Amino acid sequence: MPAAPPDPTKRMSHGRYPISWRLLDQLEAMAAFLWPARLRRLTPWALLAPALLLVGVLVIGLGYMVEYSLHELDLATYRLKDAYSLANYQTILDRPVYLRVLERTLLGSVLVTAICLFFAFPYAYAIVRTQSAALRKFLLIALFLPFFIGQVVRAYGWLIVLGREGLVNSALAGLGLPGLDLLFNYPAVIFGLVQYMLPFAILLLVPAIAAIPEDIELASEGLGAPWGATFRHVVIPMARPGLIGASVVVFTLTLTDFAMPEILGGGTSDFIASAIYDSFFQISNPGLGAALSMLLVTLGSLIVATVFLIAGTGTLGVRGAAK
Repeated sequence: MPAAPPDPTKRMSHGRYPISWRLLDQLEAMAAFLWPARLRRLTPWALLAPALLLVGVLVIGLGYMVEYSLHELDLATYRLKDAYSLANYQTILDRPVYLRVLERTLLGSVLVTAICLFFAFPYAYAIVRTQSAALRKFLLIALFLPFFIGQVVRAYGWLIVLGREGLVNSALAGLGLPGLDLLFNYPAVIFGLVQYMLPFAILLLVPAIAAIPEDIELASEGLGAPWGATFRHVVIPMARPGLIGASVVVFTLTLTDFAMPEILGGGTSDFIASAIYDSFFQISNPGLGAALSMLLVTLGSLIVATVFLIAGTGTLGVRGAAK
């Protein structure tokens, strides 16, 4: 007659239970010693501590930027004057070049956001709704592959592709066609920014589309609505949180981008981040650079706050009623 299997409860009673269990018990005892039960009500604050620390550092940095922006540069010593003034902000208003750069930055951010949403939504929809596992894998690989290449490397890659002796113009020359000026202009900057920002928009839209039950689309089509009408009147409105989140992220990242306008623009289509860099490191005027920085932060914050005021924070899944 075969022997009965050993009783695990007896092993546990004699302390012979698996070593992994004993290690977990030791870790639990150590955690209880380091963080007693009376401190557990502080656990949420402990988890928030790193984020609060990071925000605190950013607030301190903004405080220094505000301080610098209120001091004019002394051209005799190339140091900031001790007296407080609004001279740097007045300089920004008096020089049309800064207003043109600001207008170019805002227009570019709006264009990049609109183009990214236009291409990102069908891409994200295809990832979620496709029935082909191979196609889904291909789309995911194509989505994540650009993240392994830095923004500067990608920008220089486009120099090789779009330059006067690049791949595109070489192909045109082989066909007997004249070459094109594809670099160092505003369209080149917009193209590079769209290529860089598109994966961010897709990643933010995928969860929003995945949260829409496919049964709702089937019900709409079952009631006689064509697929286009279902997509326009059902899918897009229900994906509103993802659309708003993607718009805010892409817009703010584009508003503050430096590498693409600097490299692909070639100094002819600078964004405001380039003007800030030049103020700090080219003309050595930290007061003016700080004033431009504060203008950028204030403008971006106002635009994002306006979006949330109109759309309501509830659209992003934040507690509170959506408007």
